[in-house]
Amino acid sequence: MKLSSPTLLLIFSALVLSVTCETSSPRNVDDFIQCLSNYSHPSYPIFDAIYTPENSSFQSVLLSYIRNKRFITQFNPKPLAIVTALHESHVQGTVLCAKNHGLVITIRSGGHDYEGLSYTSYLLFVILDLFNLRSININLADETAWVQAGATVGELYYRIAEKSKEHGFSAAACPSVGTGGHFSGGGYGNMMRKYGLTVDNIIDAQIVNVDGTILDRKSMGEDLFWAIRGGGGASFGVILSWKIKLLRVPPIVTVFHANRTLEQGATDIAYQWQHVGHKLPEDLFIRVMPQVFNARQDSQEGKKTVVIAFIGLFLGQTQGLLSLLNESFPQLGLQQNECNEMSWVESTVFWAGYPIGTSINVLLERPKQPVVYYKGRSDYVKEVIPKEALESIWKLMIKGGVGWMQWNPYGGRMQEISESETPFPHRAGNLFLIQYGFLWTEDGVNITEHNEDLSLALYDAMTPYVSKSPREAFFCYRDLDVGAATTNFTAFQAAQEYGPRYFKGNFERLIRVKTAVDPNNFFRNEQSIPTLPKYM
Repeated sequence: MKLSSPTLLLIFSALVLSVTCETSSPRNVDDFIQCLSNYSHPSYPIFDAIYTPENSSFQSVLLSYIRNKRFITQFNPKPLAIVTALHESHVQGTVLCAKNHGLVITIRSGGHDYEGLSYTSYLLFVILDLFNLRSININLADETAWVQAGATVGELYYRIAEKSKEHGFSAAACPSVGTGGHFSGGGYGNMMRKYGLTVDNIIDAQIVNVDGTILDRKSMGEDLFWAIRGGGGASFGVILSWKIKLLRVPPIVTVFHANRTLEQGATDIAYQWQHVGHKLPEDLFIRVMPQVFNARQDSQEGKKTVVIAFIGLFLGQTQGLLSLLNESFPQLGLQQNECNEMSWVESTVFWAGYPIGTSINVLLERPKQPVVYYKGRSDYVKEVIPKEALESIWKLMIKGGVGWMQWNPYGGRMQEISESETPFPHRAGNLFLIQYGFLWTEDGVNITEHNEDLSLALYDAMTPYVSKSPREAFFCYRDLDVGAATTNFTAFQAAQEYGPRYFKGNFERLIRVKTAVDPNNFFRNEQSIPTLPKYM
């Protein structure tokens, strides 16, 4: 059995942690909890927010915001405690007490964390979980909202719709994504061609720094405010809340999900999409999703094939969409019966994968425990992938039997913003962003290794067709295979592998900001922004 580097690291870490905890963790965690008592709020007792392994609810609290079963195995280190902050003072206390008692904190706001860095660590750690800090205050007068970091994007969409049918926000398609991490990483959605990313629509924030002080945009300064809008908040402090610009949407939008098989010419359609998807009017977003399916024909029962889904959002009505596509992308052959008109908030339910007509109340739901294993990766494409290469890619996907890709078009607003405006650098020059997804439900280390190998094989096969020097990656789709730090000593060196891939030329500025605001590197994980070595 071949074990990947991240898996070996987790096994080693678990062994080290199990030994270390026998001598260190009781004292550390007891002192930590005693310290927290100094930060109890009269209306929000701190002890109502602390869970240790001795607590009967510890396991359920731990699992409730883990989305990926890869990180609940016996090899994954567990926290010494979980603090489910009920008040901002609990966040301040957690930072100060962890720092004073030699503990690392991991910061969790939603759990959509592809490598589990918000709830695992190779060091003695506690989880600071923000799911209780989820208030959303909408101000239609100035078209803004304050959103606490523990709120999900689904809750944000729902609360906006309560106040207005003509406002929305450009963020994730999956409603259970937490705003804390999603916003700070430069999250995108199906309105990015119209309005850009989350970070392009953030106008203020509140963050708890390493000294336990709450800062807003004015008091933190423009360098730190720049860094947390795309550089990841968890490297610099704990994001408490964001102030965002609400975005105008029409009262009626149009969505579609059109599947095309290889026999129906899906390869030709996908090839043509590469030429036009980024050039279409910014009101139209068409995602291309190649996915392995079982063939449905009786004569081919059980045979694998690739079906390509073309999933769209048009900020307008059906007739306008059909007229536009008949002129600019007739190869898709979109039909009126494949289109559905609805309100913008209803479209977010559609994009989350629910059937047409599902109540928008599902936007408020939060999963209770992980149900699938998952491995994700990402790429950026700057030149059209040849048709022959697409056919080879489909064959590889069919051979593996699992997996999918999402191709998300660029153009529009994305090419108008300078790559140094925020830490998120992937702007002009990209045709589309690829997300690779591998999901499985079977338990077992061998099965996990097999699926990770399949994922890597597809990623490797795409090498000739994606960005180079560096091969760029999307920070919100964390992938430890592009580089990871395992100790403080090697953090700076290891970061030279993953940093330029996530941030390109912005990485050096992020390091300078990090060194200024957190010189002792308290806020850290395997892919955090490092501080400059003291000898440099």
